[in-house]
Order: sequence, then C-alpha cells, then structure tokens
Amino acid sequence: MALGPVQILVVGFGDAEFKGTIRAELERLREADVVRLIDMVAVRKDSEGNVERLQQSDMSSDELQEFGAIVGALIGFGAAGEEGAELGAEAGAEAMEDGAVFDESQMWYVDEAIPPGTAAAIALLEHRWAIPLRDAIREQGGFHIADAWIHPVDLIAIGAASAAELGIEEGAGAA
Repeated sequence: MALGPVQILVVGFGDAEFKGTIRAELERLREADVVRLIDMVAVRKDSEGNVERLQQSDMSSDELQEFGAIVGALIGFGAAGEEGAELGAEAGAEAMEDGAVFDESQMWYVDEAIPPGTAAAIALLEHRWAIPLRDAIREQGGFHIADAWIHPVDLIAIGAASAAELGIEEGAGAA
C-alpha cells in the first residue's frame, strides 16, 4: 500500500445542520484521487444537548488493517528498532480490526467539548496527490527536511508581529 502524507483535521461548526456540501466535496476529491478519508467522525449536538455521530471511511476493513500495520510498524521501529516494528505492525493491524481509527467509545470528549447547537468533525485525510511527487523526489535522491501548513491566520500573525516591530499602529497602513 502506497501511503501519502496523513493530516489530522479538527473543525468546528457554529450551525449543527449539515447540508451535504462537505460530503460532496470529499467525494469529488476522493474520485479524483486527491485525498482519501482514512477515518472521520462528525459529532452534532442539538439545542437540548442530544448527541448524534456519523463515522465514515473511504478504506475497506482490509485497507484499514494494512494502514494500522504500517503505522504500528513505524511507531514500533522508532521505539525498539526492527523487533519493535514487527510487534508494532501486529498491534496496529489488530487495533484496526473494528474498522475505525477513531473508536466511538473514546469520542466522549468531543461530546463534552462542543456546546449545544454546534458540531465538530475530526478527520484523518491521506493526501494521495503527494505520492507521485514524493516518489519523484526520492528517485532524484531527495529526502524530507521539513514541511508545514501555512494558514491565512499565520500570515496575519506575521503581519501583526512585523507591525509591532516597526511600531505601526493597527489600521494605520504603510504610506
């Protein structure tokens, strides 16, 4: 199994009513082999505090077990070398036997964290688009040094820090 970079994404929604647009976009991205949803749990709490959950994955049970084995082997290797990799692969595959990364019995903290009338989702997304790029880099002898996501709020923070260093007041702009 070729596995692309995996991102954990946690999002909240002020309106607990989903309209299907997110699911449709995830489907479009999956069909284009841009991303694959390893696991996702969406939690909605109505105004009276009743909780409803939806869990979804694009992976079959066998694929989830293979994913678990890969993740377990990597963690095991980091902990105890090759012997740890073998034990970790077995433990990781076993952990995925129930067909989900996010165990519903462990999701109680999401239920507690979101206020009534809101929703939240936790997703593990595999970035499939990056696999050929990663392979091409490796074929040229390249290796990973660092990576990071830069969000708009990060750029705003950079601007605010720069303004503070230069003594520019908020809203004054540069002349």
